Amino acid sequence: MKDFPWFKNYPEGVAREIKLYDYPSLLAFFDAGFKKYSDRVAYENMGVTMTYRQLDELSTNFAAYLQQDLGLKKGERIAIQMPNMLQFPVVFIGALRAGLIVVNTNPLYTPREMEHQFKDAEISAIVIVSNFAFHLEKVLTTTKIKHVIITQLGDMLGGLKGALVNFVVKNIKKMIPAYNVPQAIAFKTAMKKGASLKLKPVEVDLKDIAVLQYTGGTTGIAKGAQLSHGNLIAHNSMITEWFKPYMNKNADNLIVTGIPMYHIFALSVNGLLMFSTGVKNVLITNPRDMEGFCKELKKHKFTILTGVNTLFNGMLNNPHFKDLDFSHLHGAVGGGMAVQDVVAKKWKEVTGTALVEGYGLSETSPVLCCNPLDGKHRLGTIGLPVPSTEVAAFDEAGNQLPQGETGELCARGPQVMSGYWKKDNEGVFFPGGWFRTGDIGLMDADGFFKIVDRKKDMIKVSGFNVFPNEIENVVAGHPKVLEVAAIGVPDAKSGEVIKIFVVKKDQSLTEEELIKYCHENLTNYKVPKHVEFRKELPKTNVGKILRRALKEEEEAAHHAVA
Repeated sequence: MKDFPWFKNYPEGVAREIKLYDYPSLLAFFDAGFKKYSDRVAYENMGVTMTYRQLDELSTNFAAYLQQDLGLKKGERIAIQMPNMLQFPVVFIGALRAGLIVVNTNPLYTPREMEHQFKDAEISAIVIVSNFAFHLEKVLTTTKIKHVIITQLGDMLGGLKGALVNFVVKNIKKMIPAYNVPQAIAFKTAMKKGASLKLKPVEVDLKDIAVLQYTGGTTGIAKGAQLSHGNLIAHNSMITEWFKPYMNKNADNLIVTGIPMYHIFALSVNGLLMFSTGVKNVLITNPRDMEGFCKELKKHKFTILTGVNTLFNGMLNNPHFKDLDFSHLHGAVGGGMAVQDVVAKKWKEVTGTALVEGYGLSETSPVLCCNPLDGKHRLGTIGLPVPSTEVAAFDEAGNQLPQGETGELCARGPQVMSGYWKKDNEGVFFPGGWFRTGDIGLMDADGFFKIVDRKKDMIKVSGFNVFPNEIENVVAGHPKVLEVAAIGVPDAKSGEVIKIFVVKKDQSLTEEELIKYCHENLTNYKVPKHVEFRKELPKTNVGKILRRALKEEEEAAHHAVA
């Protein structure tokens, strides 16, 4: 790799080029971590800990159950649909040890969203938390799912505590809607059976797919990014190198995982980095409960925090956050959406450490760029490319642009996916293996990259990609809607929220009725927060609705108010 401008601002001690593949697969990578850190605590959730040794044993048992009892074969797909809980790493690592491909699924998906993903990936099995099994019931017969494993929130908390949590969740808080999935097996039963079985080692190499990470890409159609064992191992080598100056300061490093592990950021950065550094990982099941989140943070001397801008903003606006112990904190890294300058500055004031922005996509495992946690970080930028990674701006013809010129950001490196699962990948890459991110940006004079706009009309809500096509298709399905257009509008909490412009077919249609309909068909973050009824929508001469015109109107109105 030639001497790119960003190298002069690299953190001290971090190499530009690194050895990427110390292990032939993730299985060997996990085995090395289990052996090296066996007696350390790997995970903690709701006050219950799990050592690396225990995780090794439990994930092996689960793998044996999948392989020997269910008869699942290498390459079959298994969905994991649960929030952050101790079951997640057991199931994730166990599935990989059985040679399966993991399909991460948001537990908050509606039945429609679940059905699309399960059918597209041709799921054979699913592990789902009981709170959302009622949704699964509605789509199960339309999929190829043969095996359903249902877990409860308290299943791995042990003894009286686990039983109490399950009782309260079901009977007091009424958080488990009734469901009927007669073929389902309880997670506890699966683990008990697995403990009596012997796992037969599976031959897996760097090219084998480990994870199908579903994303909208730049087209709005949910697609599975094929992330191989090699992609994820290389990515881990990169971020291990990047965080080396901070993670090696003491042996008591602790990372807090507030982002759900079905999100690629938490899965790769939090969930895998620990195996090469031996850190303790505290899982937060419900980060929206900011009061509970801060109470949990008070129990720990945390060294690294990862999250999205909305999470950090929520912490800063909680009155108890400022009283926490930040003496061990090296800094915080935000991804998934832009870190707002005002949040980063306030973070520095309160904690005395930096909140820096990184950048990546599901298709890139995910990290491509990150700001240094030292004094070299640059507010308003996505930072510098991580080791052994190239990033550049290109024009629409596929020509690389000079430094300082704006174009589509493209990247190449060993963490970049091979393509989308069973999709036509034409146009996904420029010649030379340059992956097209769909984001518009530039490289400044010092080698820092900055996103200046997003390609097409993608909306970014709390770090999640939302595409107008999907929103419009759902809203248009309401019998009283004639036409609809969706755009993103600025929001102090979420970065952006969705606004829809609707032409009524039936004048009795109300905003409340439409929002209720959206809640029934869309995950919460995709539900429009603003509705404006209009007599007509702006269109091109061929009748295509002009979202751009609506967005310009909103921006003008916003500036006028400001």
